[in-house]
Amino acid sequence: MDAFPHEYKVAANAASEGEITLTAEGIEPLASAAPAQFDGPGDRWSPEDLLVASVADCFILTFRAIAKFSKLEWTSLECSATGILDKVERTTCFTAFTINAKLQVPEGTDTDKARKLLEKSEASCLVTNSLKSTVTLNAEVTVS
Repeated sequence: MDAFPHEYKVAANAASEGEITLTAEGIEPLASAAPAQFDGPGDRWSPEDLLVASVADCFILTFRAIAKFSKLEWTSLECSATGILDKVERTTCFTAFTINAKLQVPEGTDTDKARKLLEKSEASCLVTNSLKSTVTLNAEVTVS
């Protein structure tokens, strides 16, 4: 891992109407638009979708690193995230995120340890730690 601080640069380009093109060096461009709730087309990634996707993605990447460090063997991790966008004192913002995680582990795995590592991942996720919203984790561990 590189030493801190890390810097991430993204560019957004748009005309007066239509989609926005997001670019970053070495990454395929991504089309973005307002979500249907804000009169957008609803068929492109929106900033709201991308933020919630970042929560789910970061949770899995954080778990992957923590599990590796803790020598926990696991088979798969399904993660869905839900973000609640609301008005707070005339300001539109995300007020809460819920992470639903289903971890599958091999026979003989310490499921209590696995659950604790899921909880540690939620607490260590840099995306959720960067947000003002509350975060709730619903974790399930199954043995296969």
